[in-house]
Amino acid sequence: MHLNPVTLRFSGPLSHLENLFQKDYLDQSIPHIRLVLILAAILYALFGILDYLLVPGQKYLFWTIRYAVICPVLILTAIVLRFQPVQKMIQPILSGLIVISGSGIIAMILIAPPPINYSYYAGLILAFMFGYTFVRAQFIWASLGAWCLVILYEIAAIGIAKTPVPVLINNNFFFISANLIGMLTCYFIELYARRDFYLVQLLADEQAKVQAANLDLEQRVQMRTNELEATNQELALEIKERKHAETEQTRLADQLKQAEKMEAVGSMAAGVAHDLNNILSGLVSYPDLLLLDLPDASPLRQPILTIKKSGEKAAAMVQDLLALARRGVTHKEVVNPNDLISEYLDSPEFADLEQQHPHVRFTVDLRADLLNVLVSPVHLLKAVMNLTSNAAEALLVKGEVAIKTRNRSLDQPINRHEPIAAGDYITIQVYDSGVGIAEQDLERIFEPFYTKKQLGRSGTGLGMTVVWSTIKDADGYIDVESKEGYGTTFTLYLPANRQPAMLTEGPVLFENLHGTERVLVVDDLAEQREIANAMLGKLGYSVTAVPSGEAALDYLKENQADIVVLDMIMDPGMDGCETYRRILEHRPQQKAVIASGYSESKRVREAQRIGAGAYIKKPYTLEKIALAVREALDG
Repeated sequence: MHLNPVTLRFSGPLSHLENLFQKDYLDQSIPHIRLVLILAAILYALFGILDYLLVPGQKYLFWTIRYAVICPVLILTAIVLRFQPVQKMIQPILSGLIVISGSGIIAMILIAPPPINYSYYAGLILAFMFGYTFVRAQFIWASLGAWCLVILYEIAAIGIAKTPVPVLINNNFFFISANLIGMLTCYFIELYARRDFYLVQLLADEQAKVQAANLDLEQRVQMRTNELEATNQELALEIKERKHAETEQTRLADQLKQAEKMEAVGSMAAGVAHDLNNILSGLVSYPDLLLLDLPDASPLRQPILTIKKSGEKAAAMVQDLLALARRGVTHKEVVNPNDLISEYLDSPEFADLEQQHPHVRFTVDLRADLLNVLVSPVHLLKAVMNLTSNAAEALLVKGEVAIKTRNRSLDQPINRHEPIAAGDYITIQVYDSGVGIAEQDLERIFEPFYTKKQLGRSGTGLGMTVVWSTIKDADGYIDVESKEGYGTTFTLYLPANRQPAMLTEGPVLFENLHGTERVLVVDDLAEQREIANAMLGKLGYSVTAVPSGEAALDYLKENQADIVVLDMIMDPGMDGCETYRRILEHRPQQKAVIASGYSESKRVREAQRIGAGAYIKKPYTLEKIALAVREALDG
């Protein structure tokens, strides 16, 4: 164990343990120190009886020293040790208390007439005992305080009290001896404390190694388990061939495995999507700021718009990943599918599709009295776009793509591509007269990244997975009918909803989104703080950014903020919801909005339940962050 022989600090290869030891020693010492200081004050006060018996004529002066100076200092120190800034200074404070308490005894020695004052010398020995042992002062600080006390005594005994030489020699012998014994005791107390801490750290390191070995073993077991599962799947296929009667049960088992596989891949995709959202923030957010400062005729506008569109396309791919994880649904609304399909048919995306496939004839048949559905409008629109685009690409020669909507009521479940429960549905059907889908491919078309398209031709391999996730999020079903050479029909079954459709809000004027209020941005990623700072600053707000929930709490203790923009996921430390909860304990009226690269989660809704405003989905755009902040401030 590498220690400095004088200061006992960890040194050499163990120097990194010093700060950890100090924190651990402080955490263990504070309750003990507070208790000992209270007991020391009581003991110091009880010796006032000695004053009454030995110096009745001067007892009030002695009691002033005890009860008006020393005891209050000890008790006050025990009280203020509740605060962290004081705790960090505890060792020099203890050294000072040794000097102060001993100085009080020295003052009594000077005031009391000889030989009565000799009785008070024992009090210094008690000060040494408390300083070196009971109060858990570390060796260097305890020694410093005790030797200062010895020096003060020498000055008082020689320069002021004119103590006789024999008495001085006798007292010095006891004082210095007691001091040296106390130093030795304190030295070994701290040495053993450091040794125990070091052994605990060694044990923790060994436990970490054991855990790593266990993890490696578990992974090996998992690999072997996966191999056995693969073997079991092969056996299941053989059993399926021999026992035709069990075909339906096997098919349902395969569907369950497929769902579990997509959920597993989805979990991976969600983590990747979250990181990509943060990375894409620069491509999506900064062009907004640059375009504000450029004149309309600037030759840089078009390149910057191209950068922004590229970022938005990448962000759309991230949304596909989130849909794959079934974590991309921000909210559901009651909408009419006819409105969404009509919106798509009038969009530039559909116009581009028609231009790219001039040999395709598109027909539309939308039921006029179509019921509404409860779904994410953005994702349902994306699902229709993906199905229509795939249908057009399936037509290598002249052909037809048809889109139909219908109301349909099922009195009993039906078995199609997947079992469909009884109930009232609206159906969205997309048909093409193209090449069709091979039977062996039908079971895999919804798997992520499974595609028969040529590499680089179109798509990301997530289109059909987005369709699957969107319909499952809406508690719906998908039916697929296809035959090679005769085309394909996809039918989406969505539960009917008889509530009225939600009204679409009108456009927001950018001029109404400016402000001058104080905004505190809380995000663990520096680039996210910079983007939010730049955007809100551009809108006229006074912006301060901090990297964690803890830093936000510290800032708001001394400063005001009209609104807080909180990132939901911050690692390490408190998340956005917990940070807001802690803020409300001190500022019950504090306004806030929540931001995240993930979708609206339970933690987001919990934060909104306790008072947070809108939820901002990353990457930031100027309009999204401006609108959310302005609405929260004006709400």
